[in-house]
Amino acid sequence: MSIVNEIMGLVTKALKDLYGFETTESDLTINSTKPEFEGDYTLVLFSFVKQLKKTPEQLGNEMGESLVKNNPKIFTSYNVIKGFLNLTVCDDYWLNFLELNFNQKNFGKKQPNKQRVMVEYSSPNTNKPLHLGHLRNIFLGWSVAQIMKENGFDVFKSCIVNDRGIHICKSMIAWQLFANGATPESTGMKGDHFVGEYYVKFNDEYKRQVDTLMSDGVDKTTAEKDVPIMKTTQQMLLDWEAGKPEVIELWEKMNGWVYDGFDVTYKRIGADFQKMYYESNTYLLGKQFVEEGIKQGVFFKKEDGSVWIDLTNEGLDEKLVLRKDGTSVYITQDLGLAQQKYDEFSYDQSIYVIADEQNYHMKVLKLILQKLGKPYAGGIYHLSYGMVELPSGRMKSREGTVVDADDMVDEMVNVARQKTEELGKVKDFTQTELKELYDTIALGALKFFLLRVDPKKRMIFNPEESIDFHGFTGPFVQYTHARIKSILRKQVAGHELRVAGQLLKLEKELTILLEQYPSVIEQACTEHNPSVIAIYVFNLAKLFNTFYTEHSVMNAESEEKKQLRLQLSEMTANVIASAMNLLGINVPERM
Repeated sequence: MSIVNEIMGLVTKALKDLYGFETTESDLTINSTKPEFEGDYTLVLFSFVKQLKKTPEQLGNEMGESLVKNNPKIFTSYNVIKGFLNLTVCDDYWLNFLELNFNQKNFGKKQPNKQRVMVEYSSPNTNKPLHLGHLRNIFLGWSVAQIMKENGFDVFKSCIVNDRGIHICKSMIAWQLFANGATPESTGMKGDHFVGEYYVKFNDEYKRQVDTLMSDGVDKTTAEKDVPIMKTTQQMLLDWEAGKPEVIELWEKMNGWVYDGFDVTYKRIGADFQKMYYESNTYLLGKQFVEEGIKQGVFFKKEDGSVWIDLTNEGLDEKLVLRKDGTSVYITQDLGLAQQKYDEFSYDQSIYVIADEQNYHMKVLKLILQKLGKPYAGGIYHLSYGMVELPSGRMKSREGTVVDADDMVDEMVNVARQKTEELGKVKDFTQTELKELYDTIALGALKFFLLRVDPKKRMIFNPEESIDFHGFTGPFVQYTHARIKSILRKQVAGHELRVAGQLLKLEKELTILLEQYPSVIEQACTEHNPSVIAIYVFNLAKLFNTFYTEHSVMNAESEEKKQLRLQLSEMTANVIASAMNLLGINVPERM
């Protein structure tokens, strides 16, 4: 039990004992005491003043006196500032906490709760490589899955690959027109980069043909519609849907190249999935929902034969679920896939990591499933996130201005190398150790920077800023971990806590922050928000560095203080390693 929960229980009991006042812990507000006031935790009194007909000062003094008197092993003193009761926790409480937890590698990890969760993330297209926008999605999905696992959930990670449709055919047509039989092997290119180049070539050729038609006097709208390369592409899509052998063969070959490339990238950045779904296998799913929905009165048919749902009462509009020619739309496919996932995994919650551009689509998906009475509808959760931009502006795949994930990682490794060499502290590293270190710093910087921002917010990614060893960055936290490990390596024997006298201010602050870690993990899980972890671990690293600047560990003023600070150091290193792991980041033993 956390100290906050313990205080809540004691406050609830005190209110009942003193005033016969029944309340629940959810009615209480307890925060960390502000630095300018004396105390560790603060109880907000305003919500009880009217009901108990007491002034804030009177209520605070009566509550404070009761809590300190009846719980001498927890509280040493109190003070009242207006409507706030500030409570000071005994040093013995914190010393006992340290003794029990300083060497616990799984501090904060919860027992299994038998709740099953699916986290769907990445969702790449097979016409281009993974890019910077995908990286935010992937790191967010992986981290949320890890955080939920730490909170006791049984987690399954899945991916839906968008491997069919007009955009896939564009790369295929361009390859037929311009490749002259070239392959990733013959060009020495990674498969997904190879195919992506033909997607850009298609767009270039499309623009050229539109310009040609317009120069012949055709208006722009007609030119864009009648351009020959687009008509050829549309025919290829029809041929694919009809199962034309040579089209299917080319589609499988080019998708295979892309999958090989994806696998390399996923392995490099530490992404993994228990289940891969492919749109080519799922796009026909969901049609049974249409008939079912019509019978239930959830859907209705228009005169042209198309099927719709009216969501105007929910503040939305009418939504198409089946075209007049009987073909599915995306929402129909997603209805079927949600059912398939539930049939296979019986999930309690299904988290979709999808950009905020799909907020409307995801609202509709959940509403339709609820109206159809599906048992899993309530567990549908859209983890909406903002797009990533570069300082130069928004990226566009068709124009080739997207930053590929592989190129971004390579650039980050180069920046990591430059920054590390500037510090000049790795002269005794072998080349193999240096390569591993640069990769660790680079990926740590990239992941931390993309995860430190609340998912709902759009963000601008700056590679140089992300790898600053002194800023709000992954490398700063990694360096702090390595620094602590260096301290601990100097200690030969194990350390047992002895009576250390009164805790100094920074010793106590560090202990209090460490104690809060399980609550931070829980908050990050509840909010599906890894930035909670990132902010916490940065603040922990920053506080440790302040502590270490002020107080020597190995040359402490007494053996008791040395042992105490070694315990604080070891627990800080363990919590940093745990928190960074929840973000998918490795921490080096030395830097």
